[in-house]
Amino acid sequence: MINPSSISPTAPIGIFDSGVGGLTVARELFKLLPNEDVVYFGDVGRYPYGGRSKEIITRFTRQDIAFLLEHDVKFIICACNSASSVALEELQDDYDLSIVGVIEPGAQVAVERTSNGRVGVIGTHATIGSNAYAACIHRIDAKIKVFSLACPLFVPLAEEGYIDQEATYLIARDYLQTMHDVEIDTLVLGCTHYPLLKDVIADVMGDKVTLIDSGEETARVALQSLSDANLLNPDASNGKRKFFVSDVPEKFSKAATRFLGKLMDNVTRVDISGY
Repeated sequence: MINPSSISPTAPIGIFDSGVGGLTVARELFKLLPNEDVVYFGDVGRYPYGGRSKEIITRFTRQDIAFLLEHDVKFIICACNSASSVALEELQDDYDLSIVGVIEPGAQVAVERTSNGRVGVIGTHATIGSNAYAACIHRIDAKIKVFSLACPLFVPLAEEGYIDQEATYLIARDYLQTMHDVEIDTLVLGCTHYPLLKDVIADVMGDKVTLIDSGEETARVALQSLSDANLLNPDASNGKRKFFVSDVPEKFSKAATRFLGKLMDNVTRVDISGY
């Protein structure tokens, strides 16, 4: 929970992810809150978090948060689905500021949007295996039927820029036929890479299926939370963006340029093991 008395409205927002996928969340945040300073940390040196033990993911998440706190952030977004599903609930009460993940915002909107009570969730093997989205949706409305599907090839396709290639459409049709068969009317993009393929997924699913972008919804939660706490930056100038990684800044810069649509050359490497 935010404690406004101890936090400055001009402090930056912190975002962390195990890699570059969280930049889709950052992109939405830049659109909604252009005046806010943002500090982004991508733990590319230890990517991916999925497949690791709960203890390791929790330790990595603590280190990521500690790094952002060193930058005096006022609000933290965990843009990693694995960390959100495995570690976040345990850690949220340990800090004096709000830390939100990407799962609950997406699940909440999916429940609100579905008309027939049949919701699909696509993500990596780790996220789907955690059952985090389905569990969250059922906590909100136990009557909704959730159909979960791992689509692991979507991540490399997004990172390599295969956004509208025929191969991408073929893979998407093959993956998503299952969702057509079970007649969902709402589909949660349960991986922060997937919004880059949103047009392909929307085309394959058709206009009767509503896509839920968890990153977009998480950015809206950040806006609402900061507004409610009177912590929106009053400065009307454009916010400053700082990017940090745990390894290979050059590789991150190349991917970030694709995710954000502009050249990224201000990426700094840090030793996250010291946190």
